[in-house]
Amino acid sequence: MENYLQSTPFLDFDQIEWLPFSIDESKTTKELAVELYFKVRDHFLYDPYHLDLRLDALKASNILKKRRAWCVEKAIVFATLARKYGVPSRLGYAIVTNHIGVDKLTAILKRNEIVFHGYVEVYIGDRWVKCTPAFDQRICSLSGVEPLDWNGEEDSLFQAFSGGQRFMEYLHDYGTFNDVPLLKMNQEMKKYYPHLFENIYEERSFSFRHLPNEQLV
Repeated sequence: MENYLQSTPFLDFDQIEWLPFSIDESKTTKELAVELYFKVRDHFLYDPYHLDLRLDALKASNILKKRRAWCVEKAIVFATLARKYGVPSRLGYAIVTNHIGVDKLTAILKRNEIVFHGYVEVYIGDRWVKCTPAFDQRICSLSGVEPLDWNGEEDSLFQAFSGGQRFMEYLHDYGTFNDVPLLKMNQEMKKYYPHLFENIYEERSFSFRHLPNEQLV
């Protein structure tokens, strides 16, 4: 369990000098984890159109300097802050299909699957509990989807249905990790989205950065 409380190259809470939001450290472990979940979920505007799969970009201390983040980044920040305040955490990744409001993203990715969708597991009450601090209230309002709640006791992944429509479908689970599996993340994305690794994407509407291709063999 001690491994899930340590600072790592990505979950670098020892490098965080300030937080853009306040935390009530007097709360119980569960209350603290729930507070962190909502703080992280709603502080960042969900943005899956600017992805950077390199070491420095995915350090929690650097992500906290931003106001927009995608699911992987939000999961990293939440897991990092959980450890900072004494709550064991680990990162989880999955392949999902989002059925609502993703026409633009699907056109960019050239397929329906969203690879390496990030979630978090935290250890509360003698067991691991899953949560997904990805979609903030603002983006949910725009998409017509209820924000994903979490009580610190039950798993909270994406809703299977929203307003009678299928919303998020989990297709494959990569499992959980003590730190960001950076190489595997790049390799899996290259397998599913080879065009993103063959061209340069540096537009205002979409950008994508990754490890050098020679490292992904």
